[in-house]
Amino acid sequence: MARAGMTQHRNLLMPLNRACLGKSYPPAVTEVTREAILNYARACNDDNPRYFDPAVAGGIVAPPMFAVVATWIPLLSAMTDPELHADLLRLLHTRQEMEFLAPIRPGDQIVATATIATIVDTPGGESMTVELSAANQIGAPVNRTRFTVLIRGRRVPEARVSPTDESARGVAPLAVVTQTIDRDQTFRYAEASGDRNPIHVDENVAKLAGLPGIIVHGLCTMAFVSRALIEQVCAGDPLRLKRLALNFSRPVFPGDAITTSIWPAGDTRGLQCFTFATVNAEGLAVIRNGTAEVSP
Repeated sequence: MARAGMTQHRNLLMPLNRACLGKSYPPAVTEVTREAILNYARACNDDNPRYFDPAVAGGIVAPPMFAVVATWIPLLSAMTDPELHADLLRLLHTRQEMEFLAPIRPGDQIVATATIATIVDTPGGESMTVELSAANQIGAPVNRTRFTVLIRGRRVPEARVSPTDESARGVAPLAVVTQTIDRDQTFRYAEASGDRNPIHVDENVAKLAGLPGIIVHGLCTMAFVSRALIEQVCAGDPLRLKRLALNFSRPVFPGDAITTSIWPAGDTRGLQCFTFATVNAEGLAVIRNGTAEVSP
């Protein structure tokens, strides 16, 4: 028994396999239904009529963050690849970059692929980025994503908030939005998104992973922030949101209130740019270095 335990411990601390760099995974097809769109929007407390009301001009579209549903299977294939040696209990989602290239609608067939783009050593362990691409049934690209995680080492440096964080720069924001995470949010989001990582739904597993308890999916927090941006700088039109990028700096917990501040940041490539940061009720950053690009 002791020998088996030691073997398991060594396996948990195995480094990521650099031979997997550049490896791509088989495409997965997602049949988009109106029910799936509704479930995702509701799981994020988003009541935008563009996701619910077929009478709205242009018809129903999926929330921009619904792209995570369509890319989940290839991402999961990459993260659970036995050749990669990624220990999911030591995994922290640190950064997400998403480009929204075309709307996803009910009836679409979304084909998504995943490729391991980078693996690098960091002070806290190893960082890995998975690139995800998704296109619809006519081959039109609908989303590009860079999903970055930290596989924690034996010791993780204590998180520090940079003094250059947008939330501390002393410039009045264009908008400030406070949202509350429901107590059952992680369970609803797990079902709607497909991400059933037990650290989001099982208290015991979360504590086994070194967390104080269940934490909110980073992409659920990002969906809340995307709603704030769509309401404040896109006039409620989700099709205007073209790009989101951010760093996750601290876990969010069920029941937390989060506040997102948004600042204008000029224009680029014909798009309006904004920066944003999100803090918890204690004023500690949970999202840093946020950027958004919006069509005029």
